[in-house]
Amino acid sequence: MSAPVPLEVGITRSPGTSTPGKRVLLAEPRGYCAGVDRAVETVEKTLEKHGAPIYVRKEIVHNRHVVETLAEQGVVFVDETDEVPEGSVLVFSAHGVSPAVHEAAATRNLHTIDATCPLVTKVHQEAKRFARDDYDILLIGHEGHEEVEGTAGEAPDHVQLVDGPDAVDAVTVRDESKVIWLSQTTLSVDETMTTVQRLREKFPQLQDPPSDDICYATQNRQVAVKAMAPECDLVIVVGSRNSSNSVRLVEVALGAGAKASYLVDYAREVDPAWLDGVETIGITSGASVPEILVRGVIDLLDEHGFHTVQSVTTANETLVFALPRELRDARR
Repeated sequence: MSAPVPLEVGITRSPGTSTPGKRVLLAEPRGYCAGVDRAVETVEKTLEKHGAPIYVRKEIVHNRHVVETLAEQGVVFVDETDEVPEGSVLVFSAHGVSPAVHEAAATRNLHTIDATCPLVTKVHQEAKRFARDDYDILLIGHEGHEEVEGTAGEAPDHVQLVDGPDAVDAVTVRDESKVIWLSQTTLSVDETMTTVQRLREKFPQLQDPPSDDICYATQNRQVAVKAMAPECDLVIVVGSRNSSNSVRLVEVALGAGAKASYLVDYAREVDPAWLDGVETIGITSGASVPEILVRGVIDLLDEHGFHTVQSVTTANETLVFALPRELRDARR
């Protein structure tokens, strides 16, 4: 494995383009991260190995197209383990689950395969470690998000959820010398650090996590959007509404200077009225979005006169995660 490689930030212009005209700025990196790629491939390989139906708790990743495509192939998505027939194959999603979910699956004799992103697993391990040391753990994240539920479930007596800066005032701890913050991996970096600053003002001895919890892919996609947003009349983010990192990209685009930004699952959701008077459109996609959906938006914009596509490259991602052990021989 290798870490993301920083590249020169900037806009690569096509030869001979002295004036922009109608153009598309395409953020790189965008789309699938290593954890999502691993999770989707885990489901595909499990389906090949065991045959339909197989079951997945929650959505394997937060993308409508991915979920619908897998469902057509014989994957059954459920909310809880008690919906899965005893003895069946169950895949846990990329967002992770609590120990209680593992126990519930075991009582039903389910054959489980864990597609949790390794970066989420890292946060789980941090929560367990600091709970063993009797710390108060302030988990920055969005209430109800599956990743937050899984992480908090590792140490429910020690974890308090902090859902943004405005939630800081309500936080109380037992010992201000033993407080640490952790975070959901898919948050806005800027908003998270604002929350951390508020927490540190209240608890000056607040400790930082051993390493960044916000995943490299989330950060990279936000950096790319920040690089192109000031030149954009409009930024289109391809992603689903229940995808935290995709929603954050819209917020980052607007905060970085884009005049408008919208989230769409498919090209057909682009409103032609958004294009009125627009010359520069930025495109990016959330970390659970297949590239075919981005290409659909590019093709649609081409039909509306946006023929020039220029890259905005801020990092080169080379990280790859191994499949779960029981599937590694089957990796394509």
